[in-house]
Amino acid sequence: MELPAALRVAVDRALEGVALAELSAAAARLSQRYRAELRDGRFHVADDRAVQAYLATRLPATFAAISSCLEAVAERRPDFAPASLLDAGAGPGTALWAAAETWPELVAATLLEGSAAFRDWGARLAGDALPPAEWRAADLARPLPDLPAHDLVILSYVLDELAPDRHGALVDGLWATTGDLLLIIEPGTPAGYRRILDVRGRLIAAGGHVVAPCPHDGTCPLAEPDWCHFARRVARSRLHRQAKGGEVPWEDEKFAYVAVSRRPGLPIAGRVITPPRGAGSRIDLRLCAPEGLVERTVTKRDGPLLKTARRLRWGDAMEVEDSQ
Repeated sequence: MELPAALRVAVDRALEGVALAELSAAAARLSQRYRAELRDGRFHVADDRAVQAYLATRLPATFAAISSCLEAVAERRPDFAPASLLDAGAGPGTALWAAAETWPELVAATLLEGSAAFRDWGARLAGDALPPAEWRAADLARPLPDLPAHDLVILSYVLDELAPDRHGALVDGLWATTGDLLLIIEPGTPAGYRRILDVRGRLIAAGGHVVAPCPHDGTCPLAEPDWCHFARRVARSRLHRQAKGGEVPWEDEKFAYVAVSRRPGLPIAGRVITPPRGAGSRIDLRLCAPEGLVERTVTKRDGPLLKTARRLRWGDAMEVEDSQ
């Protein structure tokens, strides 16, 4: 996945003149804090150089993960056309870029972000390329400010930065401001999946309907040590590779997520929850289906379904008519 042209140009402009050694050092510090899931009371991104390191190394992957989730939502809710967005823990506004790319109907956004450096750079990046946005200082470790309802609410890569005893109140507060759909994304680790599983159960109990990735509102059929996560391949720029000391021109961003709505989505036959195996005349699929986990082998005997199965990728939905 590539960044939208306007965002790519804005990021390139933000990184002009930054010494590679400084950017690499800042990227290493940032990566260490994220990997350690530090909760020391300090923002991971608190100054200009940290923001620039984030833009070079983390923004593309975060954009890819959010976009992938929003695409899954759009497939199951083709009627959903949000006019307003609330992004809690907005960083430099990555979710707003992804939402505006998915739904051009978006006309307004409220972005909650505690880091002043992120707020400043996020407004600079957006310029006139995005819908009008209100940037508000907010520490998500504390109670949310009073907020009106928004059609779409996003919380991405935030729960892992907060103490566990804060998760429930934050999710409840965000659900109260959700006019239609709440999307929560976490790193695609076993710990990230457990956090998603907890908020999924909480939101279903509050009357929500899971739109993605699950094809049902029942108990997750996966058992430890298995966990539900997905991946999106991200193109790395030359500077991205240099800042991270990498050679490969891409990376795979792994994430876990749940999208819960006040309205149910279209039914699907199942979600592909591992990379499909096989090629040619035989495709093996592992699906999360309404009835539970399903191992499905598709061959020539399945006729047109084989052509569909060849196109399916990890994270894709198998439509009801495709399974017939």
